Amino acid sequence: STPPAVVFRTSGTTVGARGAHAFRDLRTYDAGAEAFGRPHLLAGVKEPLPVLVLGPSPEEAPDSSLTHMIALFVARFGAPASARETYFVEDGVLDVAALDERVARLLAAGETDALVLGTSFALVHLLDALGGAPFRLPERTRVMQTGGFKGKSREVDAATLRSELAASFFIPQDAIVAEYGMTELSSQFYEATLLGGPRGVYREPPWARVVAVDAETLTPVPDGEVGLARIEDLLNVDSAVAILTQDRVRRVDGGFELLGRWPGAPPRGCSLTVEEMLRP
Repeated sequence: STPPAVVFRTSGTTVGARGAHAFRDLRTYDAGAEAFGRPHLLAGVKEPLPVLVLGPSPEEAPDSSLTHMIALFVARFGAPASARETYFVEDGVLDVAALDERVARLLAAGETDALVLGTSFALVHLLDALGGAPFRLPERTRVMQTGGFKGKSREVDAATLRSELAASFFIPQDAIVAEYGMTELSSQFYEATLLGGPRGVYREPPWARVVAVDAETLTPVPDGEVGLARIEDLLNVDSAVAILTQDRVRRVDGGFELLGRWPGAPPRGCSLTVEEMLRP
């Protein structure tokens, strides 16, 4: 049989297990990521625009699905820039000075639009490094934040993190968009805050569906009740069309709410990778 062109791997858990997702090619993955990501991240801004990544480059994390998606967005949405002007985690260090210099140049040039892509961990590290000092970004900056905290660093609830980022960056809170995805999927889910949707509610693309199921019977629970997330993803053409996770979700009008991991579930995911890289 033909070997897979790409294998994405999870960062693992506290016990070191790593999941894997093999692809014959990434054209379907890339088309879906761009089609659904663009309206949720770029509403109201012009393209191409500066993209600032609080994460590693693809060379540092070649088997990360999140890093691949971010690199895709850099290529499809981003204005021409060097890797040093784009990626601000290198060898496990968040380079706040380099990020500050890059932003200062953008502001001096009169840039009004920018896209910041980062995990919750990396964004909290940035806030901690700033120590409450303001960090003004271009006025129409959009921020994509993804991943939870997994009990491995200072935890900040979603509303507080959004408020602190908006205040530090001098941008509206609804310009901060949460993304939810995982290595085993080919699709991603977004808050629709830039499109008039409520905070904390994730939308699915037309080709995917998140179903809340009972933890024991695995049957769907009524809308408004909490269950495990069973994710049906028609873009998973090379793997399982349905994935049962240990994430707690609740169906609501317009999408679903993400309520954290099921009690006792191990921490895992792409945000954990960045936390491990940034750990002192």
